[in-house]
Amino acid sequence: MVGEVVNFGNWLQNTSWALAIATSDWAYPFVQATHFTGLSLWIGTSVAVDLSLLGVGNRRQPPSRLSDALFLWNWIGFAIAIAGGFLLFSVSAATYLVNAAFLTKLGLLIPLAVILHVAVQKTVRGWGQMPAMPAVAKLAGLAELLLWLSVATAAVSIPYLA
Repeated sequence: MVGEVVNFGNWLQNTSWALAIATSDWAYPFVQATHFTGLSLWIGTSVAVDLSLLGVGNRRQPPSRLSDALFLWNWIGFAIAIAGGFLLFSVSAATYLVNAAFLTKLGLLIPLAVILHVAVQKTVRGWGQMPAMPAVAKLAGLAELLLWLSVATAAVSIPYLA
């Protein structure tokens, strides 16, 4: 099974567009900047809502209103981050597919964080109707912050676990 996955990675990193990104002086940094821009939008808007759930920031505006205001930007950032991340991955796919930090990030942490994020987005309106922010809302905000911190930690560990 591992051999088939590595073969797929080798095929992917030898596609014309992956080679074009890898061999260009400007394409890789451009794709990387695009990926980081998407991450900034995605994580920045998520962190704003999570901190609001924890009671940090503007207390006159409920977290549900903030979540609604940032919803579109949040998912635009996610789409940009995924597109840029896939292009970066494609340049060295065979290497990433056997990297423990990458596999942890992509196979475990990101799915958990996205599932929790969607759950928070669906539930935040109900929490906003309550007189006080329930403990479960604060726990969800804290858990999401910690998951995204874990994703970032795994991401910066990738070069060191190659």
